[in-house]
Amino acid sequence: MSGHSKWSSIKHKKAATDAKRGKLFTRYIREITFAARSGGGDPDMNAGLRHAIDGAKSVNMPADNIKKAIQRGAGELDGVNYEQFTYEGYGPGGVAVLVECLSDNKNRTVGEVRHVFTKYNGNLGENGCVAWMFSKKGMILIEEGVIEEDDLMELVLENGAEDMKNEDGNFIVTAAVEDYDKVVQAVREKEIPTISAEIAMVPSTYIKLQGKQAQSMMKMSEKLEELDDVQDVWSNFDISDEEIEEYEKGA
Repeated sequence: MSGHSKWSSIKHKKAATDAKRGKLFTRYIREITFAARSGGGDPDMNAGLRHAIDGAKSVNMPADNIKKAIQRGAGELDGVNYEQFTYEGYGPGGVAVLVECLSDNKNRTVGEVRHVFTKYNGNLGENGCVAWMFSKKGMILIEEGVIEEDDLMELVLENGAEDMKNEDGNFIVTAAVEDYDKVVQAVREKEIPTISAEIAMVPSTYIKLQGKQAQSMMKMSEKLEELDDVQDVWSNFDISDEEIEEYEKGA
């Protein structure tokens, strides 16, 4: 698969198994609530809601949490009214960064996001300054060993996937947005566990970072994702295994 950084794979694998699980649950609850409010509470008629539910299931969110989030979004239960927006900017080394947010207080959110950009030698830009470098793709991350590579390859390609790659112990499956649901359904029907399943913003090109710039960009990405109002952070940096190991030593 072209255009998926090693850091992204490690980030999702780590997030699905460590203390960030709580943050992931919060992220998907907001996403489900927003999607249900925007397009209704029936996932069969609301693709955004369906994709949010898929993501929640991929991190083993309890069904009751999903149900209540849908009910809040559909107005059946009281809930916060979130607004969706995206910030764009540049990180160390000129890396392109997209920050997707759901918030009930835009002024608070932009202040927090700007602070992280500034702290790690980045800067916010105008709307559209980097979004053109990214395209939406369905992405499914599966740990190597839960299924034979050839069997998974045959399954996903038969159901519309564009590509599959084995990278650092993970199978990374990509699909066009319009084919994503069918691929996810095929994986679910075979009861293949996933690390993550989501609609991702994939960059057309990558910038290789080293040394201080690599370390600063990884820290910036992580700090942005820790913000309560941030749903996703997408960027076009790539790094070596050695840089990741160095970062994890100091984390």
